[in-house]
Amino acid sequence: MIGMLLRVLGRDYAQPMRRTLALMTAAAVAEGLLYALLVPVLRELFGSRPAAALPWLVAFATAFTGYGVLRYLSDRNGFRVGSAILRGMYHRLGDHLARLPIGWYDAGRVGEVSVLAGRGLLAAMSVVAHLLAPFISASVTPLTIAAVMLAYNWQLGLAALAAAPVVAAIQLWTARAMAAHDAERHERDHDAGARVIEYLQAQPVLRAGGRSAERFRLLDEALREVERVARRLTLSVLPGAVGLTLTVQAVFTGVLVLGAALALGGGIGAPELLTILVLAARCADPLLSLSDIGGKLRGARSELARLDAVLATEPLPEAAAPILPQHHGVAFESVTFRHGERTVIDEVTLEVAPGRRLAVVGPSGAGKSTLLQLLARFYDVDAGAVRVGGADVRAIATEELMARIAVVFQDVYLFDGTIEDNVRLGRPGASAAEVRAAASAARLDEVVERLPGGWSAHVGEGGALLSGGERQRVSIARALLKDAPIVLLDEVTSALDPVSEAAVHEGIERLMAGRTVVMVAHRLRTVRRAGHIVFLEDGRIAEQGSHEELLRLEGRYAAYWRLSVAALEAAAGPPIG
Repeated sequence: MIGMLLRVLGRDYAQPMRRTLALMTAAAVAEGLLYALLVPVLRELFGSRPAAALPWLVAFATAFTGYGVLRYLSDRNGFRVGSAILRGMYHRLGDHLARLPIGWYDAGRVGEVSVLAGRGLLAAMSVVAHLLAPFISASVTPLTIAAVMLAYNWQLGLAALAAAPVVAAIQLWTARAMAAHDAERHERDHDAGARVIEYLQAQPVLRAGGRSAERFRLLDEALREVERVARRLTLSVLPGAVGLTLTVQAVFTGVLVLGAALALGGGIGAPELLTILVLAARCADPLLSLSDIGGKLRGARSELARLDAVLATEPLPEAAAPILPQHHGVAFESVTFRHGERTVIDEVTLEVAPGRRLAVVGPSGAGKSTLLQLLARFYDVDAGAVRVGGADVRAIATEELMARIAVVFQDVYLFDGTIEDNVRLGRPGASAAEVRAAASAARLDEVVERLPGGWSAHVGEGGALLSGGERQRVSIARALLKDAPIVLLDEVTSALDPVSEAAVHEGIERLMAGRTVVMVAHRLRTVRRAGHIVFLEDGRIAEQGSHEELLRLEGRYAAYWRLSVAALEAAAGPPIG
């Protein structure tokens, strides 16, 4: 486990951790050696001249004071290093997560990471501050005491040392038994948590359909599974805890019987026997605590293993010698991209000149949004190349690439802060006048004026206090403030009402002016204004050209256009009067 802990901590914290371990071990050894002074103390107290014990008592008090200082330094260092490591690990985990491919974040992974970044990281890092010192003390101090006993009487020392392999075997067996159920417990906890969230979020639908009782049975079954796994886990640990207690008591009894026999035979004196029994009793307490400490360590180890797995996930590689794009055009050269077993993009080749607009249309699942994600290097292609300004995006530094690209998604996520905080994400160093200008261009100032608190109004987690159109205006203002030469738009008006769509569309037009634009679009007027249109189907380019050229072809795009017009007319309804 120590090896895994040092690997998770990385080079920055591995050396302080090693010093902490050395200090904790030194304190545990000092505690064991301290009890060696009990032998001369008790020998003199029970001898003919009890006053002769005074120098030994002074030596014992001095040694105890030294041990106390060492233990204080050890514990304080453990807490300090633990706090520093926890803070550093949050930064390390956050930095690593920010570099992982977007495709790594599937639905199940997001929930797992959120638990790991909260309770999991606290549990894993609590090892340093709260568990290592007692564990080392419970392991090293009894061994040191047994060595002291061996120095005074080899028979009693060997009897005490006989417990060591048995205790180690019990701990190893318990760890394996617990590990067999720990993965299942984690999975059941995750399933139950997801079921609870699902049950709460689905209340309107379930109640409308009269299915709330059925859903409750599913939730109840998930919770029963958690209970069953917890029971099995407890039963798997129980034999080890009982076995450890019986072993320690048996060894103590054996030392007591052997000591009594040696004393009766004249092999040792009464003071030595009494000291050996005190030492044996002092060995028993920490050994018995190993069961509880070991259980906590095993729980923390499982969290460490999950943290280690996340940190071991390889991020997208950075170029050793990054190059700069020469212009603001983009191109796809025989690009193929697979997600699992499915080929999402298949041999796509197209080019957008600087300052031109490309519209990508097609049925759901055709790979339209994936093209934008490949261009922003959320993923790396499996074959071919995606180029920005003539340079392969894999050869461009990530910060340089993202500085040249502004992305506006259909689903906008806002952070729980003010509107101004969210707009400033586009360019944190922008002046107040620049923020206001971007907001005005996106027609966000209309939203600000009617909100209580104006620019200081909080948007709620995810932007929950704003409507979809209002969130989209914040996103457009953010992109305008960034002032990137390349703009990626992903169906930004597909779910908006006509009033919001008109406002957002006006902001989009200002955002696209003079920039290279690649947009995934369904709205007719957005598609028509594109200089070049690509119809994507099953990851391949079925047709491409201008709007008029594609209509003349009477192919897939023309059929799509007619369906879109018919849907728009049906939504408008018959003329009034």
